[in-house]
Amino acid sequence: FSQAVLVDRTMYIAGQIGIEPSSGHLVSGGAKEEAKQALKNMGEILKAAGCDYGNVVKTTVLMADMKDFNDINDIYKQFFKTNFPARAAYQVAALPKVSATFLPTKKILKNLKKL
Repeated sequence: FSQAVLVDRTMYIAGQIGIEPSSGHLVSGGAKEEAKQALKNMGEILKAAGCDYGNVVKTTVLMADMKDFNDINDIYKQFFKTNFPARAAYQVAALPKVSATFLPTKKILKNLKKL
């Protein structure tokens, strides 16, 4: 599979998990540390394409337990400072790890006001 595919000016990034690239092992420390590593991994993919977290317009978070949502949200705040992307978060039965996907665009869009 491809880590990412660029179509026109939109990049589709495959779901990432909290694997440390140098070791190939899942990081220890639970959902919070897994989310942090997954977001770091995403950052490297974004950087390779000349993008950063400010280009991300949509994210999807899959977690084994919704009780981890607040911890994962705290991690997201470390990576997304402005231009917060739309996000969906789901609890998925039998999911062994935290997974995240991004949908960045090369064009930075202004956030819509909350309705």
